[in-house]
Amino acid sequence: MKAIPEEERPYEKCLSRGAECLSNAELLAVILRTGVRGESALELSRKILACGEGGKGLLGIYHMSISDLQKIRGVGRVKAVQIKCIAELSRRIAKTQALSRLSFRDPESIAEYCMEEMRHQEQEILRVLMLNSKGALICDEIISKGTVRASLISPREIYISALRHLAVSIILVHNHPSGIPDPSREDILLTRRVLEAGRLIGIELLDHIIIGDRQAVSMREQGILQEGEDGGRDR
Repeated sequence: MKAIPEEERPYEKCLSRGAECLSNAELLAVILRTGVRGESALELSRKILACGEGGKGLLGIYHMSISDLQKIRGVGRVKAVQIKCIAELSRRIAKTQALSRLSFRDPESIAEYCMEEMRHQEQEILRVLMLNSKGALICDEIISKGTVRASLISPREIYISALRHLAVSIILVHNHPSGIPDPSREDILLTRRVLEAGRLIGIELLDHIIIGDRQAVSMREQGILQEGEDGGRDR
């Protein structure tokens, strides 16, 4: 780092120009503070970003575990924990920002609220957002992890939880690890089964939203909650 002019060093650059002027590697270098013998914090940061899954930089290291990070020369347990905490903090900041704009009648704001938590998942997750009579969130619960298929998920599991929390309406949200949120036939079948069961017990299914990579599909907006025929695309 000594070879870099003082005003161009990440820490000093942040002080004089602001954090927004720093590259991803420079931001990471400020957090890590030190490098390893023969390698500055900035050089180490560039190496870490290059080692991420598929060379995707920040998004790549988001998917790396602490043990994966520790395989990089110069990254011990402390630095690995720092990096994972940065990723988690960024996710929580994004969720908090989305929460301030959240409306459960607006599929786009629901997708934004769930996006950062779900788009990075490598397996399918089904969440149920449970609302009271005023349309406020009572509970946000994960019902299933692995494969979201109508044959494996019973509406009974969903509504037992909804009844326990005295929910008046619910919204289903699940992700497609492929990044493409087009509803599959299984997605539509599951939605119809949950919709019909809800009508019988008096809990309304407001929507089923599928999360992809920075994109989402609302089944209500697509008319799937109103249509009678079965359809959809395979994932």
